[in-house]
Amino acid sequence: MEYNNPAFDRADTAGCYEQETDMAKVSATSSPPSHREARGLAPPSRNNPTPADGDLGKVSLAEAGTDAAAEGGEERETWSKKIDFLLSVIGFAVDLGNVWRFPYICHRNGGGAFLVPYFIMVIFGGIPLCYMEMSLGQYHRLGPLKIWSKICPLFKGMGYAMILVGMYTSFYYNTIIAWAVFYFFSSFTSELPWTSCNNTWNTDNCTQFGVDTWRNNSVSAATEFLVRNVYEYQNSNGLSELGYIRWQIALCLALVFVIVYFSLWKGIHMSGKVVWVTATLPYVLLLILMVRGVMLPGAKRGILYFLTPKWETLARPSVWWDAAAQVFFSLGPGFGVLITLSSYNRFHNNTCRDAVATSLMNCLASLLSGFVIFSVLGYISVTQDREIETIAVGGPGLLFEVYAEAIASMDGATGWALIFFFMLINLGVDSTFGGLETVITSLSDEYPRVLRRHRELFVLGLMIVCYTGALVTTTNGGVLVVHLMDTFAANTSITIVVLLEVTIVCWIYGTDRLSCEMREMMGTKPALPWRICWTFICPIILAITIVLGLVYYESPVYGDYVYPGWAVGVGWGITGSSLVCIPLYAMYKFIITPGTLQQRARLLLFMEDSEEAQTTEIAENGRASPVEFNKGLVALPNSNV
Repeated sequence: MEYNNPAFDRADTAGCYEQETDMAKVSATSSPPSHREARGLAPPSRNNPTPADGDLGKVSLAEAGTDAAAEGGEERETWSKKIDFLLSVIGFAVDLGNVWRFPYICHRNGGGAFLVPYFIMVIFGGIPLCYMEMSLGQYHRLGPLKIWSKICPLFKGMGYAMILVGMYTSFYYNTIIAWAVFYFFSSFTSELPWTSCNNTWNTDNCTQFGVDTWRNNSVSAATEFLVRNVYEYQNSNGLSELGYIRWQIALCLALVFVIVYFSLWKGIHMSGKVVWVTATLPYVLLLILMVRGVMLPGAKRGILYFLTPKWETLARPSVWWDAAAQVFFSLGPGFGVLITLSSYNRFHNNTCRDAVATSLMNCLASLLSGFVIFSVLGYISVTQDREIETIAVGGPGLLFEVYAEAIASMDGATGWALIFFFMLINLGVDSTFGGLETVITSLSDEYPRVLRRHRELFVLGLMIVCYTGALVTTTNGGVLVVHLMDTFAANTSITIVVLLEVTIVCWIYGTDRLSCEMREMMGTKPALPWRICWTFICPIILAITIVLGLVYYESPVYGDYVYPGWAVGVGWGITGSSLVCIPLYAMYKFIITPGTLQQRARLLLFMEDSEEAQTTEIAENGRASPVEFNKGLVALPNSNV
């Protein structure tokens, strides 16, 4: 029989191939063994009894009925219930950015008109990428580092890039949660501390909401509470002199990491239960806050401003770039979280439904947040006789200044403040779970005998490292570090990582092969539109997003503070430090791999199993595995490649 090695169709699952070979004979009464069964990564199916010795090699733990980890000989966890996985993914996707970023960029880019490019990006970019990553993680049951040994070993540096981005994000994102914790505890008073202007941190420009007349040099009491009491920004002198650590914020940050530790230390069975609260409660609280917001005077004005389309804005390329960035950064492809969480799924789980459900819930949260925020902006606009354009700000200020100011003027302000900041804490902690679980799973898969067996100590050490790295953001000028990291830690690097990921998976690993693996898991191959999105549309959208991001790049500023050139250089260094892992590892792997240049290139680009595993397979069984033989990458003994 003739074996082909087509450049595009590298599908090697038995669901797509049914070949008779002298290397593996299958009885007429049984169906061919699946690709995962042949490799020992899945239990034999009902129609495929355990192969005898000499037919398909040694029987693994998986073939004995255990869904084992690929390395280390230990069982890999699976979610107790399907809903645990779904809530974990939704909890990661729906984060603080849905509350502060989406409403702001929506109003900045044409109001209701922005929803057109937003939903186009969700349909043709967000959902397909989520579907692809979930399927890869579920099929290979590995984290985003080890999985590249099965997809394309030359690009295993992609996994290291994802780990670094996850670490960088934990250094500043958890500080924002710590601010919410500080506000939450500060709200246990009869009068919220950012209500009046008679506090020690207030200045002569302080203006009390609903009491004082707004002037050109006015500063709201809520803004002064955040800047002069929470940050104590007045005690810093920019990045060159950050000031001292705010011990109150450092304690709140420690509390955040303690919560994260005890949610992750025992694995997904613990975090899968925590998300029943942290992933669902924000929707309940958003609905409550929305109902309260639409009852405020002026709410209609704010909501109309939010939804009224300005169609002329669709001609601006920056609007489409903002839509793509919002979708990709919110749903989270490229961060490795979707691969990680889905790697604990059962093999026949339907990842298509999960991807669609996650994306829809993410969109719902963004729209709810828009109503919550803009109903309050309309209220402030009417009360202070100000235009909404002068009120709406992006970033954390929208939550800790604008919304906090409006809450302080409501009846029952203490209760509304507690609800709002508790919601922010839940939104933030959920995303932290996913990001750090990616780091934990990736390194545990790579070093199972050391890290997986001592998970509690490993997670504790990781929390200490992340907390230490985040301490700089708790200084008086820490907000400048937070803004710098938020600008450079993930935005550009993740977009490039996702572009490389979808390109490698579709054009090297093979769209057809991916489709056949999905068929093996779910019974049917993905429809043609999915494959078109993965192969063509998603790479084009991502490439355009990267180009537009560079074209419309603006140096970061915080208020009146302009970041110096050296700080911008450090920021780009942070971006590059994660991306450089990809070429560095590729060069390292290419150098240490034996063989001719052509052999090394073919092995590292297309090989799925390690060289050692191939050598052992050939030596013990006198044959190459069906996977590698179909690819034409491994020859039988005493033959040439």
